[in-house]
Amino acid sequence: MQLAEHPLEAGAAAVMEPPPLLSLRGMGKRFGSLQALDGVSVEIASGEIHCLLGENGAGKSTLCNLVFGVYQPDAGVMQFGGREYRPSGPADALTQGIAMVHQHFSLVPDLSVVDNLLLGQARGILKRGECAQRVRTLSENYGLALDPFARIRDLSVGERQRVEIVKCLMREPRLLVLDEPTAVLLPIEIEGLLQVCQRVAAQGCGVVLVTHKLAEIKKIAHRVTVLRGGRVVATSNDPANEIDLLVRAMIQRDLEGLDASASAMFGAPATDAPEQDREIGHRIEDEALQVNGLTVRDAEGVARLDNFTLIVNRGEIVGIAGVEGNGQSELAAVLAGMLPATDGRFFVAGKNMTGKSPQEVTAAGVGVVPEDRHAVACITGMSLAENLFLNRLDRFKRWGLLDRKALRESARALMQEFDVRAAGPDLSFGSLSGGNQQKAVLGRELTTEGLVLLLAAQPTRGLDVGAVEAVYGQIRKACERGVGVLLISSELDELISVADRIVVLYRGRIMGHCVAHASERERIGAMMAGHVE
Repeated sequence: MQLAEHPLEAGAAAVMEPPPLLSLRGMGKRFGSLQALDGVSVEIASGEIHCLLGENGAGKSTLCNLVFGVYQPDAGVMQFGGREYRPSGPADALTQGIAMVHQHFSLVPDLSVVDNLLLGQARGILKRGECAQRVRTLSENYGLALDPFARIRDLSVGERQRVEIVKCLMREPRLLVLDEPTAVLLPIEIEGLLQVCQRVAAQGCGVVLVTHKLAEIKKIAHRVTVLRGGRVVATSNDPANEIDLLVRAMIQRDLEGLDASASAMFGAPATDAPEQDREIGHRIEDEALQVNGLTVRDAEGVARLDNFTLIVNRGEIVGIAGVEGNGQSELAAVLAGMLPATDGRFFVAGKNMTGKSPQEVTAAGVGVVPEDRHAVACITGMSLAENLFLNRLDRFKRWGLLDRKALRESARALMQEFDVRAAGPDLSFGSLSGGNQQKAVLGRELTTEGLVLLLAAQPTRGLDVGAVEAVYGQIRKACERGVGVLLISSELDELISVADRIVVLYRGRIMGHCVAHASERERIGAMMAGHVE
């Protein structure tokens, strides 16, 4: 079946028998001047895995939050189980049989799994034993291994997500909504989560899955709805065979610049090219970065980064793989000059930069794209133009004042070069979409004077496939100019697609390294979980 540009005009093909579990008709939601949703109509069947696809800001999360009662719609009609549905809030949605797993966990770290599950549900005497037994039963039925009495703070990210899912399943929902659930999981944990979705659907529960990862859609989606600019622009009843059409509907063009090896990131088959074809043909043997035995210990003396040693050559992209919380943040902070190392040294283009300030690191030719762009990379209350030149505003000073006209002209040029889409350079940085914010930060750092090394930590977190393509396209261009790139990401498929070689971190130590190739995926995933051959 071809994609319908407006699915509800497809006549008999849009009629579902039996009636849909959830029906959304003409949904609209406005936030101030922003029309987040405009006339959105979607139907979800019992036992169906229905994926929502779209660029950042397309309205996917807003739609989910309407269904879960977080927001109230401005227009439209919802029906659930054949009856009118208008939840007054999340508690009402839960009562009526709809549960949601959000992007960010809502667990209390100091409490046990059981106590977290009982929060807001139990009255009177807490029946921890009874709850623990339910956890064990659900764990067996859905393959969600959990220790009911483990403390949340002691669990891995994947285990915490299992708690969130079990919390939903304990309510025996008729509809389960998952908003970007696989962003920080190990490959094996992603596979497990997708299997859970399939098991839940097999029990007759409807599943709504919001994801940017087309490989996941290709594997488990029964149907897909594509949102763009708050409107439904396409649907597919055969998503596994219509990935290219889905991408085109989402970003209004074909993907370019990530070549055939961009593979698993976008749902296409992984490249089978021999490993020698991935060798670095443009490598300049000068060292962009040399790291010797970097160690970081926390206030309690625990090694968060342990004897890390690495060389990044000019014209090379080295990927750092690992589940978040295994030393990547500490490594990036030390190399950016934001955290002192307990031991060890590092050199940029042969110059010792150990213990230097962020300003000195930038002056040495290091561009830094930090993992938390809001906290570290920008000032959201300032304009886009000011943020684009945040580390070199002195250029635009005349007689002690900022030359706004020259700043705007330079900002427009940078916006065009890096495809930063905004009404103008004077727009508040905080009003931009996540993808445009990231492209702006990347543009600023890639135009650092005398750029030798780019340190990019989680540069595509939360971005849609179009923005991911743009970000990696610019990183590759920098690499071709001879810039060394240290790319830290929890997205293994992206690292395999973009990097020349991959180093795996586990609990602060290097577990191993290999050429970035699809054939190494299973081995890399095992090392990310702490296993070595």
